[in-house]
Amino acid sequence: MFGLESATGVGGAALVIGVVLLEAIVLYVGYGLLERLAGPALVKALRGDS
Repeated sequence: MFGLESATGVGGAALVIGVVLLEAIVLYVGYGLLERLAGPALVKALRGDS
C-alpha cells in the first residue's frame, strides 16, 4: 500500500518497523479516544440503565 514491498536492506527494515510502530500508536490513541467517548454510553446500554 505504501510501496514498502520494495524496501530492502537495513534501511528497508527500519522503514517497515517505523511504519508498523506508527500504525500501532495511531490505533492505540484512536481506540483510547473512542473508548472514552463511547464507552460509558455503551456500558449503560448493555446494562439496561436509562
